[in-house]
Amino acid sequence: MSDLLGVAVLGAGHMGADHVRRLDRVVNGSRVAAVADPDAARARDAVAGIEGASVHTETEAALDAPGVAAVLIASPGPAHEEALLAAFARGLPVLCEKPMVPDAAGALRVVEAEARLGRRLAQIGFMRRYDTEYRGLKTLLDDGRLGRPLMLHCVHRNVSSPPDFTSAMLIDSSVSHEIDAARWLLGQELTAVSVLRPRPSAGAPSGLLDPQFVVFESEGGALVDVEVFVNCGFGYQVRCEAVCERGGARIGDERGPLVTTAGTAGTEVPQDYLVRFADAYDREVQAWVDATRRGRVTGPSAYDGYAASAVAEAGVAALESGRRVGVDLAPRPDPYPSAGR
Repeated sequence: MSDLLGVAVLGAGHMGADHVRRLDRVVNGSRVAAVADPDAARARDAVAGIEGASVHTETEAALDAPGVAAVLIASPGPAHEEALLAAFARGLPVLCEKPMVPDAAGALRVVEAEARLGRRLAQIGFMRRYDTEYRGLKTLLDDGRLGRPLMLHCVHRNVSSPPDFTSAMLIDSSVSHEIDAARWLLGQELTAVSVLRPRPSAGAPSGLLDPQFVVFESEGGALVDVEVFVNCGFGYQVRCEAVCERGGARIGDERGPLVTTAGTAGTEVPQDYLVRFADAYDREVQAWVDATRRGRVTGPSAYDGYAASAVAEAGVAALESGRRVGVDLAPRPDPYPSAGR
C-alpha cells in the first residue's frame, strides 16, 4: 500500500463520490487516504468499505491526514480557492474540478500563488481533453490536413437543470467546458463574447433563460458558437463541429447499438455527463496519478482554469447587458504553456 499514491478527496457529492469510486476501483497506483465533506454522513457513505480512508468535515484536517500525498478537489466551486491555497502551502499536487475558481479575480490569485512557488502543482479538471473523440479532433486540427479552422459549432444539452441553477450558470458552469475545449482545439485565446437569448423553453424553470446561444471570437479570427440547453428533457448531448478551409469534422454523434422494438428503432441517449464522459474521467485521473507518482504535473494548468473563468465572466456580463463584451486576460506567467498545449 505504501507504493500507492494516497489521495485526499475534498467533496463527497455526486462528482466527489464518483472520484472516490474511481480512485479505489478503476485507477492504478492510487488509494483513497482521506475524504472531507461538511456532511460527515455523506463522507462516510463515500468511503464505505474502503480500508484506511479517514473521514473529515474540514479541508485542512483531510490534507494533514496520515498518508495524504495528493489532493483531488471536487467540492463546490466557491470552496476551491481556499482548498487550492491550502494544498499549495503543503506542497501537495492537486487535481481540481472545474471551475477552478468561479470568479476571475480569485482564479488569478491562485495562478499568482502557484507562480510564486516556481513550479506547477495544479491540474484543472477539463476532462474533454482526455475524451477519445475530442483528442481525435485535436489531432486533425493540429496536423493541418483540414486547413485553418474558421468556426466551431458546439452543442451542450442536459436533461434538466438542478435546483437553484441560474441563467448565469448556463455560461459559467455548463459552457465553461466549451470555453476550455475551444481554447485547446484552436490553440488560441478567446477575446470577446456575445450571448443571444431565444424565448425560454416551456420546460425550463420559471425565470431561467434557457436555452442560450453563445458566440465567442478568437484571437486568430475564428468564431465559436455554443447552443446551451440545460432542460432539453431527453438526454445529455455534447457535440462539436470544426469548419475549416479545406474540410470539416464533427464529433459527438451517438453511435451506440441500434435497438429495434415495438415498431421503433433508435439508439440510447446518455442521461448524465458521468455516463457520456466516463472513459475521459478515467483517463484524466489515471494520467494525473501517473504523472504525480513521477513527480510531474501535466494537463490543463491553473492558467487554463483562470482563462476559462475570465471568459465565462465576460459571457455572464454579455448575457446581462445584451452587448458584446471583450475578454481582458492577465499576462501568462512563465511556468504556464500557451493555450492549446
